[in-house]
Amino acid sequence: MLHALTTAELDNGSEHFQPSTLQVSTIDIGNPASNVIPGTARAVFNIRFNDRWTSAKLERWLYEQLDAVGGGYTLDLSVSGESFLVRPGQLTDRLSEAIRRVTGRTPELSTTGGTSDARFIQAHCPVAEFGLVGQTMHKVDERVELSDLAALTAIYRTFLDLFFETG
Repeated sequence: MLHALTTAELDNGSEHFQPSTLQVSTIDIGNPASNVIPGTARAVFNIRFNDRWTSAKLERWLYEQLDAVGGGYTLDLSVSGESFLVRPGQLTDRLSEAIRRVTGRTPELSTTGGTSDARFIQAHCPVAEFGLVGQTMHKVDERVELSDLAALTAIYRTFLDLFFETG
């Protein structure tokens, strides 16, 4: 079953996203003995999916793939957020301009970053993924240069000024 899932191509990506991927996180048979055939096996996998999919569509696809293999299984699904896309427009234009003004650099609009908490608010307001990056991201003792933090603060302030300007 895992072979069927891990070798199937979910998609080739989309205009704004990389291809969706399925990765097995763990496989467990719950059996510490080396001479006993396990009665069950449990696997956990993660699917990072793009805007070609919804969780409902992925659920149907998973059942189709597993049913085609045959055998008994239980599928417990947990979705932490749907894929979403903020199309280029007013929000991204003003954020790009704020970045240019503060850093002198032209940003690249990309969806190659990971999932963030924006997935929880994207249905309620416009969002853009933008913030600090670095070698220590999400690691023990994560740290950042103070100059980067100051620049980020200036970018946020400039963005807000541009976004809410009335003239």
